[in-house]
Amino acid sequence: MPEAAHVGSGKVRELYALDDDRLVLVASDRISTFDVVLPTEIPDKGRVLTGLAGFWFARTSSIVPNHLLGLREDGRSTECRRLEMLPLECVVRGYITGSGWKDYLATGATSGNELPAGLRESERLPAPIFTPSTKADEGHDENIDLEQAAGLVGAERLEELERISLELYRFASEHALARGIIIADTKFEFGIDGEGRLVLADEAFTPDSSRFWPAAEYEPGRSQPSFDKQFVRDYCESLGWDKTAPGPELPDDVVAGTRARYVEAFERLTEIQFNRYIADPETVLR
Repeated sequence: MPEAAHVGSGKVRELYALDDDRLVLVASDRISTFDVVLPTEIPDKGRVLTGLAGFWFARTSSIVPNHLLGLREDGRSTECRRLEMLPLECVVRGYITGSGWKDYLATGATSGNELPAGLRESERLPAPIFTPSTKADEGHDENIDLEQAAGLVGAERLEELERISLELYRFASEHALARGIIIADTKFEFGIDGEGRLVLADEAFTPDSSRFWPAAEYEPGRSQPSFDKQFVRDYCESLGWDKTAPGPELPDDVVAGTRARYVEAFERLTEIQFNRYIADPETVLR
């Protein structure tokens, strides 16, 4: 990107600065599991993430402002506002699964939220819960309680983060369920703009930041089939891999199956053909 300076790399994204106020976020086709970037890429994954995030940013701006300025014609680059990012991942859980399920089995709670006794794996919670976690530069994110989270961002800001995160989840989970997808949980990242306002950033309701389950196959008491990278996680776990770098290569059938799941999630949620998005990325913003 000749007009921009490279300022950072994440597990999936590359970050470039256009000027003091604007950044370009480029979503690669890299995939990570258990915080390790795997050596095999998933074709078009970055375009799915960018298009879906753009779709949700355009439809949630009445709930909270976001960083989006525009999508570039490659379908994987987002021009966005530069923000001061908060050191917290804002996780909302509507169902008990993943690390929340492990916490629940051990303590009957997750992130300080006491939960009803007798829940089964993947069961829908009585109401969605806000379960923040740390944002680890290296290693695994760690679930923390509200008191610890308030120590990172302040009690007043945390209250605002919780309210907005729950509102975003309610909006998107209703939209998704009407199209046959359960959003089991999701995570958000927020920043602060020059006026001190909270702004949604990074991505929103993508297969990388959320667990998407096919509603028609949902059955509590077990892990669920999914449209997200759980398919890759399950394959990696089956190998007995110790979850440290380097990660395993993915076989062709896992690559093709993962791409198909990402594209199906995109098309179901947006009701836009993926090829149409590739031809005209801004179609998701309309």
